[in-house]
Amino acid sequence: MTATSLGRRLVTCLLNVSEARRKDLVESVAKAALYDSQGVRRHGTTVLNIFNDHDYNRSVITIVASIESIREAVLSACEKACELFDMRRHSGLHPRMGAVDLVPIYPLGEDVGIEDCAQESRAIALGLTQRVPGTSVFLFGWADAPLHRGLAQRRKEMGWFKKTADLKSIKACVGPVPQKGFGLTGVGASPYVMNCNVTIDTQDLIVGRHIATAIRESTPGGLPGVQVLALPHEGTVEIACNVESVPGSPPEQTGATAPWPSFSIGGRPYCHVPASLITARVAELALGHGVGTKGTALVGFTPNECRGLAEWALSREIGEFWKEQQRVRM
Repeated sequence: MTATSLGRRLVTCLLNVSEARRKDLVESVAKAALYDSQGVRRHGTTVLNIFNDHDYNRSVITIVASIESIREAVLSACEKACELFDMRRHSGLHPRMGAVDLVPIYPLGEDVGIEDCAQESRAIALGLTQRVPGTSVFLFGWADAPLHRGLAQRRKEMGWFKKTADLKSIKACVGPVPQKGFGLTGVGASPYVMNCNVTIDTQDLIVGRHIATAIRESTPGGLPGVQVLALPHEGTVEIACNVESVPGSPPEQTGATAPWPSFSIGGRPYCHVPASLITARVAELALGHGVGTKGTALVGFTPNECRGLAEWALSREIGEFWKEQQRVRM
């Protein structure tokens, strides 16, 4: 398979695991996606990034492979994470329900369809519960047929936002009633979701919540596709945004705001709010409360950057790209 044809079949998984303080163990999970049990390298698979957050005690591992190869890479990583991490001993400031908390599959190539990703997600959900007895899964997005409920809605239904969820009351989509050690894992598929976090220079969580409410998609005048929480973080408050890609072409550019990045899935256009607009809006709202901002962090990449870096890494057969990414940025 040529690099060009591979690029047209690429998907990514932004695997969220409930551990960041033991970085060596998180790297073991990433390596499990790249190497089989005999240590043999899985060709056509790369890990672009490992994002660790100490306060949240949460890591996001960006795995990219073809639609035909993503299942085994992700399942192997999940299996390793379930072996290493125990929710009964976990503490962190970010909401979470599972040792493997989130397994989203996003299409990166034009030849990958909605149902392709949904089918792989459902297969991963079933595979996880079979390979790691005692694990439990809820489905979201395209994988949640026929309702196709979004991640935010499904998390609310599962009790993800509660300080202490009642696991015994949860009915998983796949697997048994969630157990305390493994917890509950969300598995699904959707257009790419970018994570953009803006830090405001205050410890006042009420101010953060006001800002989060103002930019949330569900608020009149909010930003399309933006789901957001205000969380305490390293002595400040972080406006933590999930930036969903929305169907349609980018809006006409106004002012100095950067253009909205766009891409297509199965010939249908999608776009997402640029990080610069989120940062500007948060800064404007924070200023109204007499508060400044301290910076913006992307957890991984934009959709187009993710695809470009993946094609570059795969064309050179670089699996552990997270060790190279400071040298190569696109």
